[in-house]
Amino acid sequence: MEEPILNRPEEQTGSQPPIIPDIEQWPIYKLSTKRYEFIQDVITATNNQLLKAYPTTEALLDELARTVYQERIRLTDKPWAADPEDEKEFWADIKKRLVRITGTTEDPQLQEQEAKEMLSSIVSHYTNEIVGNFDPSIYEFASRALPFGFSRLLSSNLGIKFKERLSEKYTTKNRFIYKGDLETIRELAKTHTVIIVPTHITNLDSMVIGWAIHEMGLPAFIYGAGLNLFGIRIVAYFIERLGAYKIDRRKKHPLYIETLKEYSRQALHEGVHSLFFPGGTRSRSGEVEKRLKLGLLGTAMDAQYLNYLKAEKEGNPEAAKKIIVVPVTISYHFVLEAPSLIDEYLKATGKEQYLVENDRFSTSFKMLSFIWKFFTKSSKIYLSFAPSMDLFGNNVTPEGVSIDKSGNEIDIRGYFRSGGELRQDDQRNEEYVKLLGEVIVEKFHQYNVVFSSFVVAYVAFSMLKKRFRRHDLYDILRLPKEDRIIPYADFATAVERVRDRIFELEAAGKIKTASHFHEGTLDDFIEHGIENVGLYHNQRTIMRNKDGDITSEDLKLLLFYHNRLEGYQLAPYV
Repeated sequence: MEEPILNRPEEQTGSQPPIIPDIEQWPIYKLSTKRYEFIQDVITATNNQLLKAYPTTEALLDELARTVYQERIRLTDKPWAADPEDEKEFWADIKKRLVRITGTTEDPQLQEQEAKEMLSSIVSHYTNEIVGNFDPSIYEFASRALPFGFSRLLSSNLGIKFKERLSEKYTTKNRFIYKGDLETIRELAKTHTVIIVPTHITNLDSMVIGWAIHEMGLPAFIYGAGLNLFGIRIVAYFIERLGAYKIDRRKKHPLYIETLKEYSRQALHEGVHSLFFPGGTRSRSGEVEKRLKLGLLGTAMDAQYLNYLKAEKEGNPEAAKKIIVVPVTISYHFVLEAPSLIDEYLKATGKEQYLVENDRFSTSFKMLSFIWKFFTKSSKIYLSFAPSMDLFGNNVTPEGVSIDKSGNEIDIRGYFRSGGELRQDDQRNEEYVKLLGEVIVEKFHQYNVVFSSFVVAYVAFSMLKKRFRRHDLYDILRLPKEDRIIPYADFATAVERVRDRIFELEAAGKIKTASHFHEGTLDDFIEHGIENVGLYHNQRTIMRNKDGDITSEDLKLLLFYHNRLEGYQLAPYV
């Protein structure tokens, strides 16, 4: 069943003109013109931070030894095609240098100097691996080519004639739906630094949010992309030139993490708009994120302090750019990786060995096949933008003025003052970042756009849990086919109650609904949900059997899509 095109005033489609027409005036372009100087700034700042963390030669050498050990294990156990070509030689050389200075009674001053030089070499190696290389010509090519490609991919009927594919019905205008105050984001991006923080459930999220940024008329953002994706040549060629910087999630030691944070901190301080997924990785359970990884959010807090400090030193405190955070909840009817994601979640929660990252995108062919299947089968994609806010959760006006909960203007500069002066306080900032993370999680849930597919999956799995309340989750997932059947009349009654409750939550500002929630009869709503949930999967997530009753061919997938409505206390209505 095709969704109605658009009938709710708060929903928007189509593209906006660029807020900065000249690409050479974009912050990301300006940064690319001084790439070498920027890299040196990141290296210097990272070295300084690490030398503070390891103030003695002994402490520094111990950390260098741990880093070399972990890196050699990574190269042996988990090598990737995207690893730098000189990776093994580099770490072999670092190991030789480390053995030489720790195995002798060398002069302490020379030992300290050598340790610092090794630290600088490692940080430089990481920085050059991480840093992106924005290319305006590639960006302009992509911005022309993608609308043409998307127009074809977004048709659900592959038999449509070429001329019909060019019609408005099959363009991104009718597939990507935006909710929220986009005009305020556009105004803020002209004079301040914007960070977009979306939910994360599929590897296509980066592409989807990147396209949304372009359609909103915003300059290109920097964003972190998994280093494993750079092993795919066609993907690496484009994303490396479209603002992506590399993140290697295998590396969890302090030297790499601090380099990555410093890259983000310095880029934000330079005024470059940024995109990152605060959940850190895709939601394995299917739930909207409840806990965030706060490292990159912390770099935003540090960058805001640096902005204020620089403006005061220059004698113009009002010129400081404000860093703006925009939470975005992305909603799809189905997630192609759902089978592997829910398997990983169940193995982790079941205390079994966690599955390694699947290699679905290990080749260019698999990546293109994945994208083709997604867009040719998918219906609408909703991107729900929460109100723009400062780093302390206050809403901001299009001019960047912070407004507290009482509706009063507030100068957030005061949050960084101590004794009347701007002061860096890591412990204080850490608490601020925790509070910011809590606000983002709240906004994710508040601006989550509910689909019919979420509701039918939630109700079906909840009814099975209720029927087999004495069974644990894993027993329910192993139910035989005859025990999965739910009478349609009972199911429809529960769906109606849950849908009515969602309307109440929406009226209270605690959730959002898609346009199809307000169309047709209850049976139409159920049919729409059944038809769309897990549309791509070989096993039907939910279906009606020959008697018209509800059943499922894959209870793990049913759990995955059910989980999208976890946290809203809907169980009493089933």
